[in-house]
Amino acid sequence: MNPFRIHKGLVAPMDRENVDTDAIIPKQFLKSIKKSGFGPNLFDAWRYLDPGEPGQDPASRRPNPDFVLNQARYRGASILLARKNFGCGSSREHAPWALDQYGFRALIAPSYADIFFNNCFKNGLLPIVLPERQVAALFDEIYAFVGYELTIDLERQVVIKPDGQTLGFEIDAFRKHCLLGGYDDIGLTLRHADKIRAFESERLLRQPWLANHA
Repeated sequence: MNPFRIHKGLVAPMDRENVDTDAIIPKQFLKSIKKSGFGPNLFDAWRYLDPGEPGQDPASRRPNPDFVLNQARYRGASILLARKNFGCGSSREHAPWALDQYGFRALIAPSYADIFFNNCFKNGLLPIVLPERQVAALFDEIYAFVGYELTIDLERQVVIKPDGQTLGFEIDAFRKHCLLGGYDDIGLTLRHADKIRAFESERLLRQPWLANHA
């Protein structure tokens, strides 16, 4: 998992409430047993005019010109601004995978569904919660200025606007530690690899017969 410390990026507005995980990554793409390749199908039913199926070449699809991520001014966006209750619906972990693999590093919204919120942290995606009025003001500014960028400083826990104004946000200390260090669940365990190896060696000395039951 890539560490998240300071990120500056173009912001794309997802101006809808209650965006569910089936909209983020439709159910037909969950057939894949891989953990990669979901970026081209992010928001598939909104992003394309033709129905999508796993394995299709994105270049052969018909993009929806009205969808926000297909508009030139938001090409390359790495921060997604959303309305309340983003990520509701089923608990599929594929949703943060798709957002991450598209290129998003952070989300900003007034609220998220709990399971989606937790899954974001486990996959290196930072879901920031800001008050609804601040989110509404950010939408207005994004629409008013082409190329609108924000800087997110996780260590300081602030979103920095182009004019230098800062918006503070809260984050659990442990989750912050994991994002700053780039630690997923496996990475946290591997930090104790020396202790694990020492324990296994000592155990085999005391119980050598375990070596034959590996």
